[in-house]
Amino acid sequence: MSAPSFRVRCRAVTAILLLSSMAVGCTRTTGASSGASTSAAPASARGTPSVGPRTGSVMVVGGGQMGPEVLARFIELAGGPDALIVDVPTAGGDSINTAESGRGLKSAGARNVVVYHTTSRTVADADSFVAKIANARGVWFDGGRQFRLVNSYAGTKSERAFQAVLDRGGVVGGSSAGASILGDYLVRGAPSNDNRLFNHPQYLKGFAYLRGVAIDQHVVARERLPDLHDSLTSRRPDLLGISEDEGTVWVVRGDSAEIIGRNKAFVYNGRDANDAGRPFLTLRPGDRYNLATRRVMSRAIDATPLTQKFVDNVFASYGESASGGAAVLVAQDGKVLVNRAYGIGVQGRFTPETSAPHFALAGLSAVLNAALAPDSTGRLSAASVRRVTAMGGTQRLTYDSTTKLWTGNVDDLYRFDQARTAQNAEPKGFGVDTQRGDVMQVVYGGGEGRRSAWMRYPGRKTTIIILTSDDRFDAKSAATRIADRLLAR
Repeated sequence: MSAPSFRVRCRAVTAILLLSSMAVGCTRTTGASSGASTSAAPASARGTPSVGPRTGSVMVVGGGQMGPEVLARFIELAGGPDALIVDVPTAGGDSINTAESGRGLKSAGARNVVVYHTTSRTVADADSFVAKIANARGVWFDGGRQFRLVNSYAGTKSERAFQAVLDRGGVVGGSSAGASILGDYLVRGAPSNDNRLFNHPQYLKGFAYLRGVAIDQHVVARERLPDLHDSLTSRRPDLLGISEDEGTVWVVRGDSAEIIGRNKAFVYNGRDANDAGRPFLTLRPGDRYNLATRRVMSRAIDATPLTQKFVDNVFASYGESASGGAAVLVAQDGKVLVNRAYGIGVQGRFTPETSAPHFALAGLSAVLNAALAPDSTGRLSAASVRRVTAMGGTQRLTYDSTTKLWTGNVDDLYRFDQARTAQNAEPKGFGVDTQRGDVMQVVYGGGEGRRSAWMRYPGRKTTIIILTSDDRFDAKSAATRIADRLLAR
């Protein structure tokens, strides 16, 4: 059956935006057939990347709120604060406010940001337009809908100018739609605002900065984890599928990738064993992966005295669901060493058990309540609660205004923890103690260190979060055992 045709109506170019100028105008009629395919990256000579950039770096961000470490890394890879960086907001469509474009980069310290936007392929192909970014060292694609980037730039001199940034050793990155366009096969590229449309026959080709790769985003927050497998990679073993949750990043140099950020990344069609019962392998901040061999290079925990087996033994009694379950997250210096749930059933659409809101936080609520800001009447409004749940881009935290207690999960508490750390906020709600000569900030879910624990060692950049529903569980002892093993001098 022939592919359906799609025609974009257009209007005349009215202006050009570059720095303080503006370009809007016609989008093209695209015509790739439904039979189009993206070949797997060919084997290459030893030492020459076959998937990632041959020079420069690519940063793939899962959308949502980013921690300061993300844009700081981007600016570093571009060559520092004075490097010329291009912000491309085109995917945003009607939502674009050109006066705000590039604001995040500037706030992160970039001092030389150019806004580069047009919806006219004629403008995108003009030498005068492209010349403005001839010396750029970084290109950042904002979120929105990736088909707009295809309509404006695919096959033009602008697209070649973006590639030239990598060729001279710079960095190309993007978030949400700006992440998917970095891949070879374009997922969710349909010319629609319906993100459930996964494969559109005329929008199957991204900018291919990662060859033979398909990229999805927002995957935990929007419960998309099955989609890459169900709609694509199960039929295309040649394609490597990668995805990442909000605020989580693949930093790719050559064929090697490092995960940074605050949650999880995922691999489809890899050559390591998938997670049990799932069509993907989970990676966490600090883990490294080889996109060419499709294998894990290292896990963040490997470089520490802690082992997963040790932590599993601490929670051995919670292996059965009858126990009520437990979840633990251990992080150090921005790397997630352990992130595991015990005795918690499989969640719908493969939502990680560590991200599911199974636990009443009880005494840990003190930390979140300390961040609530009453309004001028002294009342805790819904807006004040939203400001807390927005810290770090939490996804499933809930607040009961009657009991003043929260329900949550270890992943969201870690997001909150990292956001407060980045803000240099006073750690309210914690008690302070000293162990092994280290200052320790700690709060427990119940009396005498029972039920749950949130333990921080700021001088060692270490966080341990344990959640259970068991008022008998000695959370203090469990967290201390983990800390003793990890922080042994």
